This record gives sequence, structure tokens and C-alpha cells, in this order.
Amino acid sequence: MRHGAILLALLLGGCAQSPISGGGGGIVSTNPCVDAVLIRILPPAQIAAISHYSQDPSATSIPIAVARRFRGIAGTAEEVIALHPDLVIASTYTPPATQAAYARAGLKTLLVGIPDSIAESQAQVTQISEAAGAPMGGARINAEIDRAVTRWSRTNGPSPNALLYISGDLATGGSTLLNEMMTRVGFRNAAASYGLTHTGTLSAETIVTQPPAVVIAPERVGRGTALRRRLLPTTPQAVFPRVLINCGGPTIPHALERLAAIRAGL
Repeated sequence: MRHGAILLALLLGGCAQSPISGGGGGIVSTNPCVDAVLIRILPPAQIAAISHYSQDPSATSIPIAVARRFRGIAGTAEEVIALHPDLVIASTYTPPATQAAYARAGLKTLLVGIPDSIAESQAQVTQISEAAGAPMGGARINAEIDRAVTRWSRTNGPSPNALLYISGDLATGGSTLLNEMMTRVGFRNAAASYGLTHTGTLSAETIVTQPPAVVIAPERVGRGTALRRRLLPTTPQAVFPRVLINCGGPTIPHALERLAAIRAGL
């Protein structure tokens, strides 16, 4: 993205003193989407650990070089409790047994869900930043999102049908953050045209008789991509990096910019 190199340099600079060997206190995140917010609003020394998913290129929303400056954890109760953090921020999908173990250990815990809209994502950024004691950092992220929405929203002209694949044959449906971003930049999510009301599987064979105006997917090379290219040779195929798919929050401005570029290229 346009500011990617600058952001990476700033983040790496801020991580010069690695927090990997911390000895208690700080914030532990077991959610990669929370990681993306924390590294933007806190000094590295205040982040005791991040999710191991952030160190996986297929699951991260932050630069791998930045993620590897932090301790990565799988989120088991044992490893989190052993770090003695001041706050644990985890997913609402965290197993009840793990949540109970956190409670027995006296850990302060914040559980966050999956936002289905830009507004919900901004509310979550505020929630995380306030819990982390850095409300102004959250406000800055949300201001960046507001500016991106204003800049990249398209309110006139045609709305071409588009399918956005998350991975393989898994396409995003309605009532999702990705769906709203597609709509904002001037696309119409074609998933409903094929009977897909929620995010789910949509094979190339299903759409071949009535292809969308464009197929958007993260993979440059992959079985699903190769099959769609073979069965839909005249349908434009655009790349939407996986790093922009996994989370909202600070990723939203970059995701909107990329989607708008795809729309402009049709």
C-alpha cells in the first residue's frame, strides 16, 4: 500500500527494544485483530505477548517483521497465566474452560467479537484502546478510518457485481465488514445472486453460467484461483491481499483503497 513502507519503518523503529523477554505485567492479546490495534497505540514494552496467528503470513494483519519482535502465544490458559499480565484481550470464541482459568487466576479479561460493519469495528477500536489505557491512540485510528471512508466511498455511477473470495472457494456474503467495504467503493456483492446469504462456499462451477463483473481473491496462485481462471477466462480476476481480509480496525483504510482501485480499473 502507499504508506506501507513508512508504517513498517515506524513500527520496526518503535520495536527496537524487544519485549519478548518480559517478566510480568503488560497486556497479552490472543486475538490477531487486537494485535493490529495494540501495536499502533502502545509502546512495545507494554505488550507482553501477541497471538501466534499474527506471526503466520496467512493469518496476520500486521507486517511479519513487526510481529516477530513480540512473544507469540497460542493462547492456552497455562502460557497466558504464566505471564502474569495486567490485562488479557481475547476473542469471544475463547473456550469457556480457558476463560474460567483466567478468572480463577484473577486475570482481568476483555473479550471482543467479530465486527460486521465499519461502525462496529470503530467501536471495537475504542473499546480496546480504552481498556489498554490509550484512548487517544484509538481515536487516531478511527479518524484515519473516517478519512478513508470519505475519500473512497462512491455514491454515483454503476455498481458492478463482484465476488470476494476469502480463501479457496469461501466467498464473503452480506452483513459482513467486507461486504460493507465493497458496497462503499461502488460494488454490489454478487453472493446473494448465487443463493449465498452469509459467508460460505461458492465454487467456480456454480458461477460459470452467470459470472460476476469481477472476481476478487487473495491468492495469486491456488487451486480455486486456477479453476476460476480456467472456467471464467473473460472475467477479470483481481488480487486482494490476505492481510487485508483478516481484520478490520487499522486495516480498513488500506482495504478500502485497494477495493477502490479494483473498482476504478474495471
